[in-house]
Amino acid sequence: MFEKSIKQLAASLVAGEFSAVELAGEYLKRAKAYNGELNAFITLDEDKTLAQAKAADATRAAGNAGLLTGIPLAHKDIFCQEGWLTTCGSKMLENFVSPYSAHVVELCEKAGLVTLGRTNMDEFAMGSSNENSFFGAVKNPWDKLAVPGGSSGGSAAAVAARLAPIATATDTGGSIRQPAAFCGVTGIKPTYGVVSRFGMVAFASSLDQGGPIGKSAEDCALLLNVMSGFDERDATSLDRPKEDYARELNQPLAGLKIGLPKEYFAEGLAADVAGAIDAAIAEYKKLGATIVEISLPNTRMAIPAYYVIAPAEASSNLSRFDGVRYGHRAAQYDGLTEMYEKSRAEGFGWEVKRRILTGAYVLSHGYYDAYYLQAQKIRRLLADDFQRGLTQCDVIAAPVAPTAAWNLGEKSDDPVAMYLADIYTLGVNLAGLPGISHPVGFAANGRPIGMQLIGNYFAEAKLLNAAHQYQQVTDWHTKAPAL
Repeated sequence: MFEKSIKQLAASLVAGEFSAVELAGEYLKRAKAYNGELNAFITLDEDKTLAQAKAADATRAAGNAGLLTGIPLAHKDIFCQEGWLTTCGSKMLENFVSPYSAHVVELCEKAGLVTLGRTNMDEFAMGSSNENSFFGAVKNPWDKLAVPGGSSGGSAAAVAARLAPIATATDTGGSIRQPAAFCGVTGIKPTYGVVSRFGMVAFASSLDQGGPIGKSAEDCALLLNVMSGFDERDATSLDRPKEDYARELNQPLAGLKIGLPKEYFAEGLAADVAGAIDAAIAEYKKLGATIVEISLPNTRMAIPAYYVIAPAEASSNLSRFDGVRYGHRAAQYDGLTEMYEKSRAEGFGWEVKRRILTGAYVLSHGYYDAYYLQAQKIRRLLADDFQRGLTQCDVIAAPVAPTAAWNLGEKSDDPVAMYLADIYTLGVNLAGLPGISHPVGFAANGRPIGMQLIGNYFAEAKLLNAAHQYQQVTDWHTKAPAL
C-alpha cells in the first residue's frame, strides 16, 4: 500500500480493495508510529482525517468521485485550513486555529483528498534545513543525523518515509526542490502565479509559490492539476485556462535540448553530486535528448539579490504579527509599545528576527536605493539570463544544492554558509520560472542526491514529462529509507 503511486491507490479504491477510511487509517498508524523520531508532522487529528475519509467514501458510493477522491495527503503548515492549527512552525502562531482555508486547501478538499495532518517547516518558511521550527527540527528519514532540507522539510520527509503519499509545499528560494532532493523524492515549483497564494501565510510575496511533493513526477502532476487555478482573491494569481499537467507525461524525449549552465558546474559542487548528475544526463541522452552548454553569467549575484529582496518583503509581511488581534501576546508589558516589542521578541525565532531586521534596514531611508533598488535590477538581469539560455534549449539541467544533506547543527551557527547552499535554486524564484527536482542517486555517505530541471514560463508539463520519462528507465524514485 505505502509504495503504490497515486494512480495505483486510486485504482485500488475503485476496485474496492480498501476504503478511503481504511487507507487513511493505515497512513495515520504509520505516521503516529514514526513521527516521534522524524518530527515530520506538527499536527495529526485522527477524528478530522477519518471524517474526511468517510465523506470521500460516501462520494465514491454516490458515483461522484474524481480521480483523487479518498487519496490522503499532508499539508505544509503554512496553508490556512479551517478548524486546524496553522502554526507556520512558529511560537507566534502556536495556538492559532484558522477560521478559513487557503485556496489550495479548498481545491484539495473539493477534489476529495483527505488531510492526514500538517507538516513541520522552518519558521515562516525561512530556512534551508528545517532546523528553525519552534516545534523542533525534522529528521531526514534516510539518515536521522542529517537535515531534511527546508523550508518544506516536513512534507519531503513525510513522503520519503511513506507517512503520506503526497504533500503540499511552498518554494520561496528553493524550499520545494531542495528538501525533495535531500529526501530522495520529487517536487515541482510552478511558474509564479499558477498556484494561488490566498491563505498561504506570506514570507516574500513576489517569490512565494505553492507546489506538490511526491514520490514521482506523475504523482506531482496529478496533485498540481488540483492545486493550480485562478483565484480572484489573489492579485498575483494568473487568469489563464486550466491545464492538465499530466498530458505530456508519455511523450518521448527525442529532440529535447537540455542546457547545462557552465556556472552551475564550476568550483564548489561536490564530486559525488556532479557524478550523479553526469549519470542522469547520460540517461537523458539515451532517451533522445541532446546537450548544449549555456551560460547564466549573473548566477553569482542571485544570493545577494535574494537576501535583500526576500527579507525586505518579510519585514513588511510579518509586521501584522503584533500581539493585537491574534498570535502570541506577551504576558506582561507596560503600554502598547512594550506589548509589541515583547510579543514579537518572544514569538519569533532568531532566523525570523534576523531577516526582519535585515529587511527593515534595506528599506530604510538612505538605503532603499543602495540595496533594495539595486537588488531588483539584478533580479531583471537574472531573468534575462534565463531567457537567453532558454532560446538555446528546451530545459535547463542543474544541481539542486552543492552537496547532499548536511548534518543537523552543522551550519546553524553560520547563516551565511546556509544561505550559500541556495545558489542553484534562488534564480528560479527571482525569475518566476518553474523548476522540478527529481532523485538521481546517492552521495558517498548514502544520502540522496537530486537534480533540477528548469523550464520557461508555463513549461510545467514539459518538465514533468522529462522527469517522468527518466523515472521510467531508472528506479531512484522508488527507493525508500529503512525506518
